[in-house]
Amino acid sequence: MNTPKRTNLVSLVLGAVISCGALISTGCQVSIGGQTLPSPFYMKDDIQYFPKGSEFKLPKEAAALKAASGNRPAGQ
Repeated sequence: MNTPKRTNLVSLVLGAVISCGALISTGCQVSIGGQTLPSPFYMKDDIQYFPKGSEFKLPKEAAALKAASGNRPAGQ
């Protein structure tokens, strides 16, 4: 038969083991000595590719504004 002290000790040890396992199994970035080091799982991350394009993202809107400003009567 377990005594209450033994049960508390077992649950404390079990909780510590589960907590350590959870901390070890998760990856995160770490800053050491001014360096930002990647998580242990950085090789499994998906790569995002953004094709090279113009830096100005709104050419149609700019053309529409320019055309609309050219159609205004003088004085406005």
